[in-house]
Amino acid sequence: MAEKNDVDDEGQDDLAWVDEGDILVDPLAVEELVDDSFNFPNQVCSHCDGYYGPCFGQHACTTCHLFLFPDNINQPPEANFSEHKTDDDDSGNDEPSDLPTDFKDNGYCGSHGQNCSHPALSPAAPRRAEPFRWAVAPLKIDRLAEQLSLLSTPRLTDSILTAVQALPPELLMQVFSHLDDISLWSASKVCKRWQQLVAECITNDQWNQFTFRRWPLFRPNYAVAEWAGVFANLVDSSPCLYCLHRSNVEEEGAWEPSNHWRNNRLCNEWRIFCTDPPEGIRATPLDRAWSHWQASITGPTSSPYEGGVFYLHVQIPHSYPIRPPSVRFATKIFHPNISRHGDIGLDCIQHNWSLALTIAKVLISVQSLLTDPFCAVAMEADVAEMYINKRARFNAVARNWTSKYAMNDIRRPC
Repeated sequence: MAEKNDVDDEGQDDLAWVDEGDILVDPLAVEELVDDSFNFPNQVCSHCDGYYGPCFGQHACTTCHLFLFPDNINQPPEANFSEHKTDDDDSGNDEPSDLPTDFKDNGYCGSHGQNCSHPALSPAAPRRAEPFRWAVAPLKIDRLAEQLSLLSTPRLTDSILTAVQALPPELLMQVFSHLDDISLWSASKVCKRWQQLVAECITNDQWNQFTFRRWPLFRPNYAVAEWAGVFANLVDSSPCLYCLHRSNVEEEGAWEPSNHWRNNRLCNEWRIFCTDPPEGIRATPLDRAWSHWQASITGPTSSPYEGGVFYLHVQIPHSYPIRPPSVRFATKIFHPNISRHGDIGLDCIQHNWSLALTIAKVLISVQSLLTDPFCAVAMEADVAEMYINKRARFNAVARNWTSKYAMNDIRRPC
């Protein structure tokens, strides 16, 4: 800040000052005052508004996530149920009309001449008399005495949390030894006691293995001393905990050659990523069947995403390249065409898919979408409105999200 009389002409040429009464203000300082805080509401499910149950801090509850974002994209073909009847117009529920007359009239079973003893088939069979039942008065319960007994008798609390906290540490550590990495991270956030037990049960090398199993493309630019903090930061940067939990693909599974054309093409595409990858783009398969890939995109220069590394999960169907792959962001990003769940509104992986497209070309299109959003059809209407009407705040929020969630390779854990 400086007064008018103290600013010299050469300084006015180099810096663009904004006149606010008797004080000149630097526009860079004005941009820093823009509110860069923005969070999507996650108290209730954004799809059912809490109708199917709690969402536990996620943007979708378990029921909505199961139906809207299925794990298996290789859906079996739907059964072709024909509405036309057969030649004899028999639906299978009608009473047969070709029975003998003696069967229907006299209760005989066809031409064998044997009498059918079923009472429903014999019209002359006598009806069984209903047994006599005594009228029983309803039993009256003394609710007042029950309530007085509950109030006067001392008993332990019914709190589940108290019962869990009373478990011995040896038992808890035995339970923790059977949990996976995401469950261990969730258990460490319950209370300080559980956090200390998880720290004693899981070593630093194990957290290192957990990190590179979930994020094989993660490359820190500093010497990591505590891998548990790095793992926690990467989990916090994921837009959906459900998708992150099921993205762990074991490599020891049996390999089934589903389509040789598909596997040969994916092998050639992976060879290109290893030898001559596109600038700022990497990808690697996660399983032997080439069905799950992880990719990373570097934020374009001169954009709010500059300096960030965004991870993506690519799921390839068995019918690839006839059907497009499913691409979803595994890192939180603030963009009009990317939903809070990480889904991408890109036509080349939807209805405009072509056999000439590859995984590398799809990732290049996603990278170019970061600098050229299409707000006419947006995945997040609030973000698109902010991009059109409040561009300074949009850039500030996008830059803040990039620094908080997409710079784990240079940002040390707290």
